[in-house]
Amino acid sequence: MPVKLTLPNLLSASRIFLLPFLYLLLYFGFNQVFLVVYIVVGSTDFFDGILARKLNQVSHFGKELDSLADLLFYISSAYFLYLLQPEAIAANSTYLVVFFSLLGFSFILSGILFRRPVMMHTMILRYNAVMVFFVLVASFWIDTTLLVRLVAIVYIIGFIEEILIFIFFGNVDPDTRSIFHLLKNRQQDSQV
Repeated sequence: MPVKLTLPNLLSASRIFLLPFLYLLLYFGFNQVFLVVYIVVGSTDFFDGILARKLNQVSHFGKELDSLADLLFYISSAYFLYLLQPEAIAANSTYLVVFFSLLGFSFILSGILFRRPVMMHTMILRYNAVMVFFVLVASFWIDTTLLVRLVAIVYIIGFIEEILIFIFFGNVDPDTRSIFHLLKNRQQDSQV
């Protein structure tokens, strides 16, 4: 079945295709232009899902594309933050190693269990993505050492939740809100 080019999918894809420009802007020292483009590109993560639901264009391909775009954008955001405030990253290296280890384990586990890596969009992970976005923007004006730590800790919690979902609930919809919603649904199903 051919993939339809929809506005939500184009917005997700734009995060992937505009990333090299962000790297170049930062590399050549165009920090203020970088900030504006980063805000515009990051905003597509907010609008792609809303438009997909509003325009009734939610698709499996769109969810996969959004996950890939999120992964590339937010890992790049960590690198951008490292370039802008290396001391904030260095001060949180232990937390970041744990976070990236859990991220990697989550991909390996879902790859083994479901024959493909899965990235969930639980509420914790969604809110944390917004936090990453705002931490990077804030890094232009304030020391973000404690904010980076908070983001890393929340990501650790989010990926532990994701791993538990994989283990106890299997291959569920990546847009599942939380493990608590799954437990509640399981309990309601068992009462029927």
